[in-house]
Order: sequence, then C-alpha cells, then structure tokens
Amino acid sequence: MGVITCETNTISSIPPAKLFKASVLDADILIPKILPQAIKNVEILHGDGGVGTIKLITFGDGSQFKNMKQRVDGVDKENYTYNYTIIEGDALMDVLESISYKIKIEPYENGGSICKNTSTYHTKGDVQIKEEDIKAGKEKAIGLFKAIEAYLLANPDAY
Repeated sequence: MGVITCETNTISSIPPAKLFKASVLDADILIPKILPQAIKNVEILHGDGGVGTIKLITFGDGSQFKNMKQRVDGVDKENYTYNYTIIEGDALMDVLESISYKIKIEPYENGGSICKNTSTYHTKGDVQIKEEDIKAGKEKAIGLFKAIEAYLLANPDAY
C-alpha cells in the first residue's frame, strides 16, 4: 500500500469557533442545505457523531460519485480539530483503500481563521494516483469551505 500526503491552508475572515461549528459540527445539516448539488444528505449509520461514528454521505446530482462512508476518528471542540477517514464508496475510485483527513482551525489575522487540512491517501497495492486527481479533490474541498464561509458571511446571525 502506498501513502500520499498533501496539505492545504485556507484563510477565512470568520472566527475559529463559528467556522468550526458550521464547517464541522453542523456540516451534516448545513452542506446539504447550501450545496444540495454536491451533497444530498448525510445519515449516521452507527454512533452519536463522536469518535467511531460511521456516516453515509449521499452525493447530489452534480457529483460524479454516488456515496461514501466515513468514520469519525477524532473531534476536539476546544482546539477546533476534526479527523475522519473515508472508508468505503465510489469516491475511492477503486484505487484507494481510504483517505484520511485532519482538519485544524486556528485563529488568524483580524479575528479570522486559518483552516489547515492534511489529506492522506492510502492506495491499494502500488497503484499511483494522478496529481490531477489529488488537485481535483483539494479544489472540491476548498469549494465546500468557501460555500460555508459565504453562507456565514451572508447570514451573520446563523451561528
């Protein structure tokens, strides 16, 4: 099995606590509401939302994928960290065992935030992942993040 790791840092004007609540704690409700073409719904199959929870994410009509299962690996509400792993689904494209994500939201300039996202791709056997596939995944993640940020800016009392 091969391992490829990449990091992305995204800056926001939204304070860390508000951004973490919207983009992590309430994401299962918020994202289908603001981006139904990307994610249709999120269903908890096992657990209470904490570590060990298994979620089934059904993608919207605008996605090339149908669904995926993800496992929550860590949640720290005080330090704004969230870790999860995609463990099943066509988003793994038959070449990945899993994709693990570590998200940390930290204070940044002028009361804003910086979202640090580390993605680790675990390939099946010695399969090579194309750089453009990783780039496409990163761009989708940034797009989701920016959509949440835009929602929060347009609805300042939402959180």
